[in-house]
Amino acid sequence: MKVYKTSEIKNIALVGGAKSGKTTMAEAMLMEGKMINRRGSIEDKNTVSDYKPIELEREHSVHSSLLHTLYDNKKINLIDVPGFADYVGETIAALNVCDTALLMINGQSGVEATTETAWRQTEKAGTPVVFAVNQMDHQGANFETAFNSIKDYFGDKATVVQYPVNTGEGFDTIIDLVLMKQLKFKDGGGEPEISDIPAAEADKAEALHLKLIENAAEGDEALMEKYFENDTLTIEEMREGLRLGLITRTIFPVMVSAAKHGIGVSRILDFISKSCPLPTDMPARKTTDGKEFGCKTDNPAALFIFKTSIEQHLGEVSFFKVYGGEITEGMDLVNPRTGNKERITQLFCLNGKNREKVSSVFAGDIAATIKLKDVRTGDSLMDPKNADSGFESFSIPDALFTVGIKAVNSADDEKLGALLNEMHKTDPSLEIEYSRELKQLLIKSQGEFHINTVKWYLTKANGLEVDIFTPKVPYRETITKIADASYRHKKQSGGSGQFGEVHLRIQPYTEDYKKPTDFPVRGTDVHDLPWGGKLIFNNCIVGGAIDARFMPAILKGIMERMTEGPLTGSYARDIIVYVYDGKMHPVDSNEISFKLAGRHAFSTAFKSANPKIMEPIYDVEIIVPEDMMGAVMTDLQGRRGIIMGMGSKGKNQIIKAKVPGAEMARYATSLSSITSGRGTFSLKFDQYQQVPSDVQDKLLKEYEESQEEED
Repeated sequence: MKVYKTSEIKNIALVGGAKSGKTTMAEAMLMEGKMINRRGSIEDKNTVSDYKPIELEREHSVHSSLLHTLYDNKKINLIDVPGFADYVGETIAALNVCDTALLMINGQSGVEATTETAWRQTEKAGTPVVFAVNQMDHQGANFETAFNSIKDYFGDKATVVQYPVNTGEGFDTIIDLVLMKQLKFKDGGGEPEISDIPAAEADKAEALHLKLIENAAEGDEALMEKYFENDTLTIEEMREGLRLGLITRTIFPVMVSAAKHGIGVSRILDFISKSCPLPTDMPARKTTDGKEFGCKTDNPAALFIFKTSIEQHLGEVSFFKVYGGEITEGMDLVNPRTGNKERITQLFCLNGKNREKVSSVFAGDIAATIKLKDVRTGDSLMDPKNADSGFESFSIPDALFTVGIKAVNSADDEKLGALLNEMHKTDPSLEIEYSRELKQLLIKSQGEFHINTVKWYLTKANGLEVDIFTPKVPYRETITKIADASYRHKKQSGGSGQFGEVHLRIQPYTEDYKKPTDFPVRGTDVHDLPWGGKLIFNNCIVGGAIDARFMPAILKGIMERMTEGPLTGSYARDIIVYVYDGKMHPVDSNEISFKLAGRHAFSTAFKSANPKIMEPIYDVEIIVPEDMMGAVMTDLQGRRGIIMGMGSKGKNQIIKAKVPGAEMARYATSLSSITSGRGTFSLKFDQYQQVPSDVQDKLLKEYEESQEEED
């Protein structure tokens, strides 16, 4: 395959909602570039982009696909991104390396919830956006309604570049406002028949053309002066204005298509070729020590791994964008994260699962390689002479949906762990964690749909039966008053026995706590607990009632009980312990005796100190359309949430609340249901607070029953 130079490359992310036609558009673009000789369809399960078994079964994209087509002597790299919000990690990765987003709009429904999700990610990435109102051939398609919804949600910078003449069945004609011509397409695509704009469309086209020129000129002073001088811009000047406006996000061109029939696709490719930014037009990418790489061939060799995939017959595939130099087969580069050298053994340009070998890849291009030793998504590979630091990676949103998982057959635990770690490698937005506190394996994801994908891979692709369940809540236990207790551990079974007696007092820890006056404090150990809070251990022994060498054993026994609290088995915190008396035996006393005595004495005192269960409270921020606020707030109140404030962001309203973690299980699913997918939220741990008495009684009863079942 020909090696393309930086000036011959365009990088496009196909983003938008599910069912907006991204995969169909990719198929049509490949057909136009003669990369395929027959368009596949999602229904026939033969598209280039959706080729994995799960995608064929579900008839929608689950993973982003790297594709490329050729048009106007340029290589146009395409990344077809899944449309569901749960796969937002794929969208973020694609936008991180692409220079333009083609944001697909369903011409029947206009802006949808998943359109908004994709748009938010383009805002965060600063990616230029071109809208493509697709499916103009459907009976229910309405360009005016779709365009108005774009303007309504995303502002007046959305500018019509084309509009359809005969929307609906039989759609084949477009008015192009850059060329100021009518374009008529054949079913199947190809270059259109170009003619003058008919009289019936002349006034509308002229008004929209004037608006397009004004918006195109706004992004550049020189173009604005030319516009004032001549009352118009040439086609080349207009294209330059569009390019500059795209880079600065001061204009968002709106185009039309019926990708299923190839209508409008060649014109979109022409627009990408002539008006969308080159890799060199975009801001330089910075390394962690501030060096800049602007996709220039004369820079030192540098690439960024934005995606990892496991492919049949190939193994691990690393997808990358080149930010400096020319990458060639056999080249040795260094991974700054590990300091290890990595050899580029093979280079591929991909079209889904189809791959084509290339000898080199220039700065600005996107390609793939295999058999790297220790590289993961987000890593950089740099010229050995410039490998002090790598590129800053992209950030993945915090997980919104957490479940517990276990293998039905415990013998499969190791296999389950290996498969989940492999999934995390290919999808960093999927977090895997074993919680020692909860004694559960957790999957943290973006939503229930995401989890269902994990389950599909485990059960259908790997034959591993699993149980997925709501995880335990990480409660905390503490006390609210002072209590004393003692415990004698005595055991005789021939020979030397066991004997230890401990008297202790516990009190709640507060910053202004007061020490007791009825016995002296001779030594204090302060322990900041890994799970939050403190344990303060005081030695108050006088007269040698307990030898100092047994004090660490008493502390160990207490700490064991702190890690498995007496009420629910949760971590205990914020407790002060005073060991003030006890007894020893000259022969039978040993460390195990005092550890057990300390543990039991602490447990008895704890239950007498008016103990309380504490629950995690989260700061939750929810963004919803105004007309859905009432339903969302009612739902929050049902979750014991406290509304802390409200605000606005564009057309949406922001609700800020504090909500117990126990009430946030599956909230992602509930919010989506309440708001028809238009609501989004984020949550951040705030603090622990005491649970209400009725909740505590319920938790105590549940724990008691679970202990009886185990016995």
